[in-house]
Amino acid sequence: MANVQIVEVGPRDGLQNESVLFTTSQKLEFLGRVIDAGARRVEAASFVNPKLVPQMADAEAVAAGLPRRAGVTFIGLVLNKRGALRALEAGMDELGAVCAASDGFALRNQGMTSDASLAMCCEVVRLARGQAHPAQITISTAFGCPFDGEVDPSRVVEMARLAAASGPVEIAIADTIGVASPGEVSALVERVAAAIRPLPVRVHFHNTRNTGLANVWAALHAGAQIVDASLGGIGGCPFAPRATGNVPTEDVAYMLERSGYRTGLDLDSLIASARWLAGVMGRDVPGMLSRAGVFPKQSAGPAIA
Repeated sequence: MANVQIVEVGPRDGLQNESVLFTTSQKLEFLGRVIDAGARRVEAASFVNPKLVPQMADAEAVAAGLPRRAGVTFIGLVLNKRGALRALEAGMDELGAVCAASDGFALRNQGMTSDASLAMCCEVVRLARGQAHPAQITISTAFGCPFDGEVDPSRVVEMARLAAASGPVEIAIADTIGVASPGEVSALVERVAAAIRPLPVRVHFHNTRNTGLANVWAALHAGAQIVDASLGGIGGCPFAPRATGNVPTEDVAYMLERSGYRTGLDLDSLIASARWLAGVMGRDVPGMLSRAGVFPKQSAGPAIA
């Protein structure tokens, strides 16, 4: 039975595109709930321009109130050196730096070219390592760009190779707009894994076109070891039109646990928290498990209609 690490990104990627603004206390409850459910790496906030991402305006306040537990790592996402310095000053355990595989997305998301975004990520990794903090690099739009269209897989592989040389703890490839298919995922994960070995490959999928779970499965069989997921399947990218929904943490965990993988996550706890999240947001969450319940044992409490 293999272990799969699931990084909970709901408090960051899940919330950043939501119109309902969460209070700091609600975000801290969100964090506490996913930790109670077994999450051990959590993206807690992004340190970005609050005018562009209002949901993340209280990143420092969230960092100050983090529900610290033994063995839990809180990740701060950053898009530039300024954000990295903010995250380090706020006391985040790990930095997540993001570059883009396409110029169109890099320019709109970060105000720089793809090459410049990669150089920035490498600088952030070196900055974090200089302060004895781990950092990882995510390559966004790895399977397609909303502005430039198709992305050459060889471009992603070369970016991963260059990124790995800076000393991150892992390289993630992200399907930012949810266009990837399992076949494409298998091929790219295999190539990236070979290019960055022994660093692990992390994957980040959006379920925009209902291929998210299939892509998770394909990625793991191609050599990925770490999977991003968001409680309830909420989320999206403010800079990517129609990039809706991450893969739901509870749905991913159910699929993997039933298939013989160990995730360390408690399904009943995740379901209860997904229902709590739906209540706070005032609408159903996209995830399916919180509606259907686990099998064969049913979770306590009524399913969301």
